[in-house]
Amino acid sequence: MLEEITVKVKTSAEYAGLPLPEYGSDLAAGLDLLACLPPDEELVLQPGERALVPTGLFLELPPDFEAQVRPRSGLALKHGLTVLNSPGTVDADYRGEVAVILINLGRQPFVISRGMRIAQMVFARWSRAHWQPVDELSATGRGGGGFGHSGV
Repeated sequence: MLEEITVKVKTSAEYAGLPLPEYGSDLAAGLDLLACLPPDEELVLQPGERALVPTGLFLELPPDFEAQVRPRSGLALKHGLTVLNSPGTVDADYRGEVAVILINLGRQPFVISRGMRIAQMVFARWSRAHWQPVDELSATGRGGGGFGHSGV
């Protein structure tokens, strides 16, 4: 059974006329975030260029949740557009506007317009760690092997 949480959301004045983010299917994990640009404005990202794109959303998350901002796979595959700090984290105590750092890794300029689905947001429960300094760690079959240790 899917757990549902309540997220309080406030929108900017510029958001007027745009729908709140929605899930694309019954079992989709991510909501699609929209670009909240002025109606008569477009943002052109040249190859290699990055920009902070406003969403017009301000959130109040439950205390033990974060919101993760992730790329949309279709934009990444078809255009090389991705979220630069993926996944971006929106902390439960952040009250500023959610914005998306997009980068164009494609070969062509990419045009972002008002209401375009630019990223997705996934909500996740998190825990805090308490460090326990020790002199030894338990042994495992893997040990310290990493970064290609399996030969693949």
